[in-house]
Amino acid sequence: MTFTKTAIEDVIIIEPKVHGDARGYFVETFRADKLEEFLGYKINFCQDNESKSSRGVLRGLHYQLPPHAQTKLVRVIQGRVLDVAVDIRKGSPTFGLHVSVELSADNKKQMLVPRGFAHGFVVFEDDTIFAYKVDNYYSPECDRGIAFDDAVLGIDWQVMHEELNLSAKDKMQPKLAEANDLFEYGVDYYNV
Repeated sequence: MTFTKTAIEDVIIIEPKVHGDARGYFVETFRADKLEEFLGYKINFCQDNESKSSRGVLRGLHYQLPPHAQTKLVRVIQGRVLDVAVDIRKGSPTFGLHVSVELSADNKKQMLVPRGFAHGFVVFEDDTIFAYKVDNYYSPECDRGIAFDDAVLGIDWQVMHEELNLSAKDKMQPKLAEANDLFEYGVDYYNV
């Protein structure tokens, strides 16, 4: 596996080694020891999630507050998405900035979205299957979000606005400047 830091150092792109032949392929999609060695801290993933979506579906930007903050390790099993992580740690030198990467069944890339970041993705192909691990259980009372179309964030979702398909909840999320519940830069949210 190859681990690459992005422009926002805490967001990591993971590229597993694909072993292919005439029969198909084999790939290790997760190795706790290798990931923890690269990060320098332990992650205890406890829940796996999966969604299937049509082209134009946008899910996000979502996060959970402490004590149920989550790190996500995301990938695409079938299809293609643009995956986005936004730094929502007040006081961070990269506050409000984002990393976006195309994840697909073909490129097999994964993105590690740490605690303190909002996450979302838009689907480029019908029948896309998106899977992710989290290191904390879903908690409705800690569930929050940021408006996907907040101009301050400057995210190019690469799909025309009129083609997007969002949940009612995601259409009503506050802009970053209006969000009351964010993270603080420098706080160790893995030991809170």
